[in-house]
Amino acid sequence: MKIFQREKRSLFGEILDWMLTPLLLLWPISLVLTWLVAQNIAGKPFDRALEHNVQGLSKLLSVREGRPYISLPAPAREILRADDSDQIYFQVRRSQGELLAGEHDLPAPPPENQPVDGEVRLREDQMQGQDVRVAYTWATVDTPAPELVLIQVAETLEKRKTLATEIVKGVMVPQFVTLPLAVLLVWLALVRGIRPLAQLERRIRARKADDMSALDESAVPEEVAPLVSSINDLLGRLKVSLSTQKRFLADAAHQLKTPLAGLRMQADLAQRQSDTEELKKSLQQIGRASVRATHTVNQLLALARAETSGRSLAKNRVDLVEVVSEAIQESLARALDKRIDLGYEGPPPRQAASLLEGNATLLKEMVRNLIDNAINYTPEGGQVTAQLWVDGLSGSLVLLVEDTGPGIAEDERERVFQPFYRALGTNVDGSGLGLAIVAEIARQHGAQVSVDACGHPPPFPGTRVTVRFEGSATG
Repeated sequence: MKIFQREKRSLFGEILDWMLTPLLLLWPISLVLTWLVAQNIAGKPFDRALEHNVQGLSKLLSVREGRPYISLPAPAREILRADDSDQIYFQVRRSQGELLAGEHDLPAPPPENQPVDGEVRLREDQMQGQDVRVAYTWATVDTPAPELVLIQVAETLEKRKTLATEIVKGVMVPQFVTLPLAVLLVWLALVRGIRPLAQLERRIRARKADDMSALDESAVPEEVAPLVSSINDLLGRLKVSLSTQKRFLADAAHQLKTPLAGLRMQADLAQRQSDTEELKKSLQQIGRASVRATHTVNQLLALARAETSGRSLAKNRVDLVEVVSEAIQESLARALDKRIDLGYEGPPPRQAASLLEGNATLLKEMVRNLIDNAINYTPEGGQVTAQLWVDGLSGSLVLLVEDTGPGIAEDERERVFQPFYRALGTNVDGSGLGLAIVAEIARQHGAQVSVDACGHPPPFPGTRVTVRFEGSATG
């Protein structure tokens, strides 16, 4: 039951509904119960009076000429006299049905009531169309043979109803005063109870847009503390995300500045050249610089796409063999230009062991970056191999990309996964984003990435990049 209907859900209103609805529903029930209890209480003194009258009449019984006889003195008649509110009836009758005194049409007790000498009983009945309360008993009279005489006293119910009504009024009238007061107190208590929420809302609204500091959990009630803790956790993650974005933008601007400056310088030189050969060289430099700039922009877009896709990554059953094969086909032309032997070792396509749950586009981007990175750092005449196999102990699907390049120093193997970081001592063009993209896509697929040396003899010990998809293979 909704006492206060609202278009928008309100915590204050819902609590008020749940507190006031039972109160307002129980109030009529309390009224009915009070009426029933009042009737019972109001009837008790009048029932005792009826019992007293019946016992008084039984003491007036006597025997005259061998038969029961009752004589009503003046005090007894006063007791049985009708008052202003109710009618009082009495009856004294022999067991054979002979009326000794009183009203002849006063109903007899139910037949199932067995006569018991001296026991006063009570019942509800009707007399002349009116509801009456009857007290009755049987008295033994010593005629030539002991005989039971029925004595009944009946009274209408007006005084009882009047007294019950007065009791109900005495109980319920104060409730008409206390009920609105109770509603007001509940309202004030709720206003006071949810005040910390309003204060928290004002504190959050007053914050600056760049304020990511944690909210004070000690200033809120215990029930609100988990919400504040969750908000603080969200603020912490937003702070890290914003810091990463700022650092990423700063690094991206720095990385793009160099090729763009080179393009501008080469364009200025080309404008001043009059020799055709020198002009051709300048244009070639402009072409190479534009290629580097394009590659850097593409890598930045790939990293941004990988980080954004991780929030709602759509995964399907992917055959990693097909993904690796497509990446190798796309990189084959570059490998041939450098006379690099680009190969693949592993199971054929469409095998159960090479299937995993993932995003085919991102996985292909990851493999392509691994192969491109290996081709970039492998000298002419070298070898790049992509391997795919299943770990027999853990059941993990493992992807390896090996090259015969200069390798990566052990102290740099963790840092190469940072955006824009490039290993020292190499003169290879690149953006420093390839392995960062690989690490991000692997993380989104629950995979682990590691770098180590292949163990070839110097000066080209080679690099092995391992991507382990934990528990992804199905056999």
